[in-house]
Amino acid sequence: MSDADGRARTAGPGTAEPGTAGQVIGWSEDGSGRRARWRSESAPPPRRTVVADDTTRADEAYRLACEGTALLWRGDFQNARQLLTAMARRADRTPRRAERRKRKEEPSQVQAFHLYRQARAQRARTLGMLLIPVGPGHEIPLRRAPDVREACTEAFGPDDEPYVTSLRELLGVIGAHEWRRKGVPIAALGGDHVHPHYGVFSPVRGEYVDLVAEAPLPATTTAFDIGTGTGVLAAVLARRGVERIVATDQDPRALACAQENVERLGVGDKVEVVQTDLFPAGRAGLIVCNPPWVPARPSSPLEHAVYDPDGRMLRGFLDGLAGHLEPGGEGWLILSDLAEHLGLRSRDDLLGAFGAAGLEVAGRLDTTPVHPRAADPDDPLHAARAAEVTSLWRLKVA
Repeated sequence: MSDADGRARTAGPGTAEPGTAGQVIGWSEDGSGRRARWRSESAPPPRRTVVADDTTRADEAYRLACEGTALLWRGDFQNARQLLTAMARRADRTPRRAERRKRKEEPSQVQAFHLYRQARAQRARTLGMLLIPVGPGHEIPLRRAPDVREACTEAFGPDDEPYVTSLRELLGVIGAHEWRRKGVPIAALGGDHVHPHYGVFSPVRGEYVDLVAEAPLPATTTAFDIGTGTGVLAAVLARRGVERIVATDQDPRALACAQENVERLGVGDKVEVVQTDLFPAGRAGLIVCNPPWVPARPSSPLEHAVYDPDGRMLRGFLDGLAGHLEPGGEGWLILSDLAEHLGLRSRDDLLGAFGAAGLEVAGRLDTTPVHPRAADPDDPLHAARAAEVTSLWRLKVA
């Protein structure tokens, strides 16, 4: 389907059902009102929905989506993917030259960050307006639709009721299923793979894992891994000879993911996975934490691994560390300084938080992240990303 083919088949406006926000959407189709359960972990149900199919023009679809009107797809599934790609191209167009000339000065790093997040959120909202019906058992009733039953069951569990979701989120579920199936190779584990689950942050940036593999161990009896996620750091510590690791997290998906990975890696006898906020009971000679690096509000569940409102997890870890360390023990804080380069947190703020928590720095290991955006001068946050350093701070009780 080319960008110019067809037009939106507007069967009539629909609105979110009153009193069921976040659960049900409604629309008009074939002369009658319809409704369906809404499934999304990042967006409320759209207020207005129209029916679209293979005759839908990309320009019209993008215009409707920008105006807040969702398009419920009734055509060929692969054509829906092409339409989403065409809409993304429109969303990613750079500002016109005349508009760029109007800018009298470049924004500061913190302004650039907020503008970047605002633009990304708007892009996500717009592209999230292309909707796909899903039938009982996670089957898609569209031509050339893939079999997503296994992927959706992994992400959401069994479901015998129909629902509607955004194509963008559905493709995310499919992508997560492939990551889970193939796994991510971890150099610090000798190339063995960690298999992330849907909604659990993937350790694709392995430099922070390498820091945990290289830092000198203060003790090998007991360690805590706070906010374990996939369980990768707990597995590294177990492979390094730590006899017992307690890996904690609040998210049930992360807990299931960590449990599966430590067993798959053959260290399940050393790692106990516990659901709790931050620290488990007791003390340890080593406590490791890789909190979200940027003190900002997340806009989706997966962003909780990157954005930490007001630095809640970072401060919680620092404030509780002294009370959970054994004498002579160390807390390892793995933290990027990206927030400092963005103007969201200063180095003095971080060092001040150490001192306020009764901690002092015993040492620090640094590494330079290697990812494509750091070398992309067109990235809005290029200056901050190019200067970023990830550190393992070795902290002890002062």
